[in-house]
Amino acid sequence: MTTRTTPGPRDRLLAAAKELTYAQGMAVGIDAVLKQAKVARRSLYEHFGGKDGLITEVLRVTAAEDEAAYRQTLEAAGTDPRRRLLAIFDWLGAVIEEPDFRGCRYLAAELALADPDHPGHEVTRDYHRRVHELIEHELRELAHPQPALATEQLVLLINGTLAVGANHPASNPAPGARQLAESIIGNGRRR
Repeated sequence: MTTRTTPGPRDRLLAAAKELTYAQGMAVGIDAVLKQAKVARRSLYEHFGGKDGLITEVLRVTAAEDEAAYRQTLEAAGTDPRRRLLAIFDWLGAVIEEPDFRGCRYLAAELALADPDHPGHEVTRDYHRRVHELIEHELRELAHPQPALATEQLVLLINGTLAVGANHPASNPAPGARQLAESIIGNGRRR
């Protein structure tokens, strides 16, 4: 005898909210999320306390997934910090080409969540801080002369690549951003 395990209401709510907030934005109606998740409104309040709690948890879950994707991209590129940093832009190029790509979830959330005290802002700030740390670590390993400044510049390129990729995907921004990243990174001296 085999038993099927279907996701419970909490997991279905998270999956639906993850998909719909990315496809339609943070302002997606909660009724649409409940309908896609096939759960009653009561489940939303029991598991998340309301829409703000659900959005915050979606951001927390996706931030962990996306940070893991950055780490995996760096690891797959080997041990040379320069190669590892440039691999991010190759990866972004592939991400932008995905048919359901809609840009950076975290930048969109920061703009859409009008309440400055929304708990989602803390999650997005923490995510951005961790990505900064990953990049700055590589620049320090490379013995870059200005790792903090170069980190800010590379993050600007990453965010710009994601924004342009969402708004003008045919422009293929990742190779141009990679070329600019090469000049920011320089040759460096590996420690």
